[in-house]
Amino acid sequence: MKRIESLKRLIILQLSFVGLILQTGVYAYFWMTAYYPFLHLHRRLNFYFKGHMLMFGVYFVLLFFFSSTYGGLKVGYLKPVDVYFSQFFSLLAVNVLSYFQISLMGNWLLDVTPIVETMLIQIILSAVWVYICNMFYHKVFPPREILLIHGERPIDDIVNKFYSRKDKYRVNKCINIAEGSEKVRQEIMGGYGAVVLWDIPINDRNDLLKYCYSHSIRVYMMPKISDVLVKGSDQLHLFDTPILLTREYALKIEQRVVKRLIDIVCAVMLLVIAFPFMLLTAIVIKMYDGGPVLYKQIRCTRDSREFFILKFRSMRVDAEKDGVARLAAKNDSRITPVGKFIRAVRIDELPQLFNILKGDMSFIGPRPERPEIIEEYMETMPEFAFRMKVKAGLAGYAQVYGKYNTTPYDKLKLDLTYIENYSVWLDLKLMLLTLKILFKPESTEGVDSTQTTANKK
Repeated sequence: MKRIESLKRLIILQLSFVGLILQTGVYAYFWMTAYYPFLHLHRRLNFYFKGHMLMFGVYFVLLFFFSSTYGGLKVGYLKPVDVYFSQFFSLLAVNVLSYFQISLMGNWLLDVTPIVETMLIQIILSAVWVYICNMFYHKVFPPREILLIHGERPIDDIVNKFYSRKDKYRVNKCINIAEGSEKVRQEIMGGYGAVVLWDIPINDRNDLLKYCYSHSIRVYMMPKISDVLVKGSDQLHLFDTPILLTREYALKIEQRVVKRLIDIVCAVMLLVIAFPFMLLTAIVIKMYDGGPVLYKQIRCTRDSREFFILKFRSMRVDAEKDGVARLAAKNDSRITPVGKFIRAVRIDELPQLFNILKGDMSFIGPRPERPEIIEEYMETMPEFAFRMKVKAGLAGYAQVYGKYNTTPYDKLKLDLTYIENYSVWLDLKLMLLTLKILFKPESTEGVDSTQTTANKK
């Protein structure tokens, strides 16, 4: 098993390296045939072999960075369409940066045609490369056979999630922990490729985790809230005794200062860039039904402090005339045609840049909830208050790695993962990943009528 897993990683690394080399090669061709001859002739730019290699090396490193960040190198781990989309976004980011880099060399904006042609060839090459690599990977490595061990709670949701990746996983059997430790252990030794420990009592989970570890069996485990908190703890040593430290506060003072500076700088820059789109959106909303352009709503930020969040109005004026707070549902009739569009492209969130400048919100953090919805969540999930240890955010860990209709409990665990593992780099990474999810329609799906929420127990 260890040899197979090592072989998998080796193959992924080789495939990724070949893909990056091919994409860099396309860029190198257009640099040598279009941009460099122009710069050499009109700007008297002279590059020797090492100069050209430096250009290609910078492009390769940038492409590797963005591909790693967006998941464009995870062939076999992500769905093919996700890998392709990640590569597309990585290529777009790198080619835009490279175009401005080349333009700086020419002291003026150069012709965009060569870089556009570069991008077109690269996205075609990427589609072919992803298809071939994915087909090769799954032919060599069939889906992993899985045994799911569960407790009393329903398992349909997690089984369906594994089923959605039937190219990677196959749940062969589900067994209830109530059938007894001995029977479960016998089943574990039935030749499965992995075991899933899904929402079982902690004592049983710990015993089975040690058992699987001792027999070199891979384990997928659903973390509980306490697991998330422990994962973000600091590792200390009291002489020869290891100790885990979970701090009573979320962010250190220096982290809060740096985070605030980033928020102010980025908010000002984005307001300047987005102002024409915001003005046009305001005009269209006003012309559609004559109602107010902005929608104000009370939300909670750090330490449960209430503030008015600003959004472009996407629903009818009388959307909540009954005074009842409710989440947007799939195909919600309250959303106007204009609202559907601005929600799809996330323009409705732009006024929150003013909330960020004011200090009510940050760019990255748990999404702010309404006080009444928080109260309902906390009836069955008291730990929901933990997410208000930091300032609310325009986007967050739960939005990047989840969806709008991800269950509240799963969103809480994602938000706590962010809080307990905070770093400036994590904020910057999530900002980059947020740009990617803006183009993923499933991240804006409403809550399904069958989904459990605070309003439906």
